Amino acid sequence: MATTYPIKSPFIKRHNLWTPQQIDKAQEVLAMIEEKGIRRIRVGWGDQHGIVRSKTIFVPEFVRTLKEGKDFQMVTALFDTTNHPIVSPFAVDSLGVPEMTGLPDGILIPDPNTFRILPWAKDTGWILSDAYLSNGQPVPFSTRRLLKDKVEAFRQDGYELVAGLEMEFYVTRLEDPMLEPEHCGYPPEPPKVKILSHGYQYLTDNHSDEVDDVLRLLEDSILELGLPLATVEDEWGPGQCEFTFDPMSALEAADTVLLFRSAVKQICRRHGYHATFMAIPGIPNLFPSGWHLHQSVTSTSSQTNVFTAEDDSSILSPVGMNYMGGLLKHAAGASLLTTPTVNGYKRYRPDSFAPNNICWGIENRGSMLRVIAAPKEPSSRIENRVREPTANPYLYLVSQIISGREGIRNQLDPASPVQAAYTSDKEKLPSNLMAAIAAFKADDLFREELGDIFVDYFIKLKEHELGRFLSTVTDWEQKEYFEMY
Repeated sequence: MATTYPIKSPFIKRHNLWTPQQIDKAQEVLAMIEEKGIRRIRVGWGDQHGIVRSKTIFVPEFVRTLKEGKDFQMVTALFDTTNHPIVSPFAVDSLGVPEMTGLPDGILIPDPNTFRILPWAKDTGWILSDAYLSNGQPVPFSTRRLLKDKVEAFRQDGYELVAGLEMEFYVTRLEDPMLEPEHCGYPPEPPKVKILSHGYQYLTDNHSDEVDDVLRLLEDSILELGLPLATVEDEWGPGQCEFTFDPMSALEAADTVLLFRSAVKQICRRHGYHATFMAIPGIPNLFPSGWHLHQSVTSTSSQTNVFTAEDDSSILSPVGMNYMGGLLKHAAGASLLTTPTVNGYKRYRPDSFAPNNICWGIENRGSMLRVIAAPKEPSSRIENRVREPTANPYLYLVSQIISGREGIRNQLDPASPVQAAYTSDKEKLPSNLMAAIAAFKADDLFREELGDIFVDYFIKLKEHELGRFLSTVTDWEQKEYFEMY
């Protein structure tokens, strides 16, 4: 007698992974693909570092993917920043997720709301996904899912985070991609570049015009993608740029960062440039780059900004002050999520305009939190100036919601604003990745909110990266000790 197999409904429907709105949106996406003659689609996933990993599939396969999802190698979740596995991929239950033992495929479930047509890649669509195990459960290390969970928890409280992005980065001229075999190690040699123009003539019209061709190259594609670009600037350092965006919801903002960073790097590379979001590139005379996050909170019932003060007694409402109190209380613990690389901590110094103390100030760019507000002003908001541009956007926004929500819940007092931020007696931010890991471990709120599996995983991930750094002989050590001793 022939073996029979039960007929199952498609994976997405079986596990109820889409909302009715996403189901309708998927049909719109398919119609757009047909109308625009799209031949191939990059199905991407934002990994633990905030880097997009993707498969390129063709339209018939994409149609199937919108029902069944797309198989994807989740071993990528075990990689540090240079793709070194942090644990043995074949160890049983090494990260508390037995379903991932033996390198099985995960399943990417595209979010139809994120579909875009890439202006720089012929006939190519792009879509972000959430990662699931074969049993329909979310991959515990999927940071987009963590943000969606915290957004929903905040919404249950009656609130929604609104985020405005300011992203700084460098564009350099690519001179040598370093593609000789001896340069292609693990990690590879970085490319050799030249600077586009002299820096330190901040916001001068002549300097802006000097890099106008490059900025237009980027802004044309960013606008064509439908991202809410607000301003484009030639920034402080030589070849340093800043793009800012209109306010968005937390998930929209995080998705925008992933697409924006990928777009900038891909467009630049195709035209003979190299773009980097590294906080302080190892190139002479470059100024550190940051990522400033403007944030306010709206009421889900009234759709009004609950940070706005009703009278002259305070710069922010009680809710806004309490939210800020939470950001300050958990700033040290959140540092691992806002500044996750060894390099990022080297910008925490006064001459970089980056904060080094846990403090707030009114229109004060030296403080960690810059309050931009006035009584009865509907655009009242907090600018967090702590983050490096490389950070995972989902985890950064998660850290803000977790911290601010706890501040509102427990009515935390942010104390008085500072004036001289860099010389205040406020608690210092962690000065290096080692201190940030310790602060993250010590803050029980993040373990409570993110769970043991993710917290232990993320600590292991960053300790592995830090261990490789500490075991590597740096140029500084060679210059400092080799001849003298």
